[in-house]
Amino acid sequence: MPAETFLRRQLRRSRRIAEWTREGRLRHELWQRRGYVKARLSFVAERALVSLGWRLDMRGKLGLPAPFRLPDPKDLRLPTSEQPFISVVIPAYGQLTHCLRCLATLAAYPPALTFEVILAEDASGDPEMARLRAVQGLRLFEWPKNLGFLRSANAAMAEARGEFLFLLNNDTEVMPGALDALHAAITQPHPGFPGPVGLAGARLLYPEGWLQEAGGLLWRDGSAWNWGNRQDPRRSEYTYLREVDYCSGAAIMLPRTAWEAMGGFDEEFLPAYCEDTDLAFRLRAAGWRTLYVPNATVIHHEGASHGTDLTKGIKAYQVTNLRKLHERHRAAMDLREEPATNLIRARDRAPKGGARRVVLLADNNLLTPDQDAGSRATLSLVEALLTQGHVVKFWALNGLDMPGYREALEALGVECPTDPHRPNFEDWARTHGAELDEVILSRPHVAEALLPALKRHAPHAPILFYGHDLHHERVEREAALLEAEAPSRAAALREEAARLLEQERAVWADSDLVIYLSDEETESVRRLAPGTATMTLLSFTLPEATAEAPGPEDRDGLLFVAGFAHPPNVDAATWLVGEILPRIHAARPGTRLALVGANPTPMVSALAGPLVEVTGRVSDAELRRRYSTARVAICPLRFGAGVKLKVMEAMQEGLPLVTTPVGVQGLRDAPCAVATDAQALADAALRLLDDDEAWRATSAAQQGYVRERLSPSAVRAALEAAFTEAAARRAARASAAHPPAPHDDGTPSPA
Repeated sequence: MPAETFLRRQLRRSRRIAEWTREGRLRHELWQRRGYVKARLSFVAERALVSLGWRLDMRGKLGLPAPFRLPDPKDLRLPTSEQPFISVVIPAYGQLTHCLRCLATLAAYPPALTFEVILAEDASGDPEMARLRAVQGLRLFEWPKNLGFLRSANAAMAEARGEFLFLLNNDTEVMPGALDALHAAITQPHPGFPGPVGLAGARLLYPEGWLQEAGGLLWRDGSAWNWGNRQDPRRSEYTYLREVDYCSGAAIMLPRTAWEAMGGFDEEFLPAYCEDTDLAFRLRAAGWRTLYVPNATVIHHEGASHGTDLTKGIKAYQVTNLRKLHERHRAAMDLREEPATNLIRARDRAPKGGARRVVLLADNNLLTPDQDAGSRATLSLVEALLTQGHVVKFWALNGLDMPGYREALEALGVECPTDPHRPNFEDWARTHGAELDEVILSRPHVAEALLPALKRHAPHAPILFYGHDLHHERVEREAALLEAEAPSRAAALREEAARLLEQERAVWADSDLVIYLSDEETESVRRLAPGTATMTLLSFTLPEATAEAPGPEDRDGLLFVAGFAHPPNVDAATWLVGEILPRIHAARPGTRLALVGANPTPMVSALAGPLVEVTGRVSDAELRRRYSTARVAICPLRFGAGVKLKVMEAMQEGLPLVTTPVGVQGLRDAPCAVATDAQALADAALRLLDDDEAWRATSAAQQGYVRERLSPSAVRAALEAAFTEAAARRAARASAAHPPAPHDDGTPSPA
């Protein structure tokens, strides 16, 4: 690591620790990172063992159940239904042991929906297979003559009664939740994958837990890869929902309508092999998508059915049928990458020059939209990018793998490299920088850390800086507020504001387009750094209210929603309880106040009392309940910067809002009560507490404002305009850096 980079990193860490200490968050932040330290130590130990030739038991590390002891068929009971929603179809050719193991896992880990299990025994001549007749709940079909895998599978599928068909090899173990995850992938809408899903494939693991396949890749020459074969399944390349070329037929689910529309497997590929890939290509041509579902895990004892030797037996048809596949779908394969090149584009089906672009989005940490407004804003960007069909790679600067939050992004189709299973950013950019079409960097310190590597390894990619708010301006306002009561603290904050301004200016200069959420902020950027290309992009999107907010009747109390790890919100809460609420109580004794939001500091927790509730983090459902039962929302911010989610959310919910000029920043003509001093804020709240007609008028106006200005389509259009502007700016910069050589007469050559 270069010495300059090391020093910058240490300075960032020192400033961060000082900030946590000042805000009373040091213990919380260090506790949050304990999991990272433990995971890093475990990872280092694993790598050391692997380097010595030790093959780790990955199955246990993934938390998967151990293999079953083989049951006696007469003791095995499948909890199936005569009216199944899902039909599990298992073609078999002998191998009782594998069949019993597979059936035992289905019995132990059934789906939430009703299901049936069909096992088709393809005249193997193995007398042991007759023992399966004793399995309770199994629909056993014993073909009188051998049909071969393809015809046996088609015949068994024809016997299925469910709306969804799950084709399963007999040499598999179905892990908990697999069928439910596949069904959800088919039936739930995905912003990045519009249209119907015709096939969903499971993550296939070897018996010891190492990856066998995370979807399949086909290259331009017709060769195929089982993506991720024998790799660590915890790596980010294999843990996010993806549209893929195909999924191996060892564990795939289809809607009955898709299977029947295709006429099942095509007999051109008799007796077996490549019929599953051909099916995926035919589905795609008919408008159906094929998805790889990483949270649907199936153990596959590969080769148990037909061995692994490509030169003899049925396995030899794999080579022959691969040639047939290439000939049939040559036009589609000509759009694929050359073998083993552009791996991001290959695995995400985003060919160079196509409409599907690859976007890197970086922030300090994984998005926590239930905890902070910045994450909500960035999530709106992610959803807009996905809806436009783009591929999104999310890089968290701190590398922390936050349980639940990574999985939420991956379920949208976003890859999220996290420690300890990712390289450093320099190495990642060196490997993948050439594949990036655009880069969005959030927050000054994130941009400062990543820009050097991006300049070296992705010089062609336009860089958009998404500032969230003007950090220096927020700190300056806090300093002004403390000038009289804490002059030394105010002086320290002014020094910090000057440092932040210098940092922001440097980032602006290195970016092709600078984006903020309000016109006031973009105007400030133009004033502070003339010539900077800027754009206002209000990226918050809120779902349109399905109905008018409940009326003022039966509502009671005040509501302040905020993330209390943020200093402006702590100040607002203390000012509200200390100076505004007493004025309200003077006119309306007994008025209750709820301070609702994650990470309350000790100062905020100490505000709790008989009429003041401090809830901490609440669920989305509980937050909706609070909005529907409170009488007035109040947001008395005295400093801060940027557009405030809590303000827009209250308006979207139709809950009349009282706030300050800081609270309404960036929301011109917002129909809410705005005041600057404690008495005026109290008076505005009292009016809405007592006047039902004023309450109704304000509620309706606020919902209309959100409906008109914060729609997802508006964000998508603005984002595309931003990409176009940034690309033009990047091209102009490149032209200025490398002007055309002059002619002999001194006149410049044409570009």
